[in-house]
Amino acid sequence: MNIIAKKDKIKKDLESIVITSGDIEVRLACTKEEIEAGQKLRYQVFFKEMGAKPSETVRIQERDFDNFDDICDHLLAFDNSKSGPDRVIATYRLLREELIEKKEDFYSSSEFDLSNLYNDYFRNLMGDRQLLELGRSCVKEEYRTNAVMHLMWKFIARYIDKHKIAYLFGCASLQGTDLERLKLPLSYLYNNHKTPAEYNIQARPELAQKMDYFDEGEYSNKEALRALAPLVKGYLRLGCYIGDGAVIDEQFGTTDVFILLPIDRLESRYLALWDD
Repeated sequence: MNIIAKKDKIKKDLESIVITSGDIEVRLACTKEEIEAGQKLRYQVFFKEMGAKPSETVRIQERDFDNFDDICDHLLAFDNSKSGPDRVIATYRLLREELIEKKEDFYSSSEFDLSNLYNDYFRNLMGDRQLLELGRSCVKEEYRTNAVMHLMWKFIARYIDKHKIAYLFGCASLQGTDLERLKLPLSYLYNNHKTPAEYNIQARPELAQKMDYFDEGEYSNKEALRALAPLVKGYLRLGCYIGDGAVIDEQFGTTDVFILLPIDRLESRYLALWDD
């Protein structure tokens, strides 16, 4: 079965997953217009707010888009008190392993070597489950609250369950490309959360930047945590591992690290995400 046929086959089931709280509704995009509204939000956040450098095509259309958008599911949060594209207030891009043909089809493979996600040891840990790549996460400025992200993760939890996901992964960003200013948080991530040796995920050699500037005990963990982006801290609270080596993304003005989150490692207080 080809990728498009597989995607169409599953889409009807997914449309039944809807999370609501007051005016806020979280579900997958169902139309081209809804996907484009999510891309416009990404453009607003990444390029207008954060100063990323768009291609000429992206700049003219004022939408953040690429080829991955064609095969990913687009998770959106809507404010139903609004109308038109303004209803879309948050987005996440989801790419299941069953929808790709090879590991290089994941977005993260452009920055990190994913080979160890396919070695025998790791596949034995996964059993009959699959990988899910998360990316392009952003929330409209006035909605950046824990409440909105909690609703997004309630959906993701149900999606994980439906598709037998074993691990979540993706690229997460630290703001800025000056490694001198990022030595502290990078060292903390390396020393405390690095992926296990049996399936260590390394930055691609031609892009890799070191992370282990300081040894444990040479810095304050509290100060290091303060220097981390909220999204990275959120993944750490969920129990994620961090890959070995950082990658500078000049277009987005960020320094990226690899996130690997075992579903089985989620702390018990977060398992409530699965509850109705």
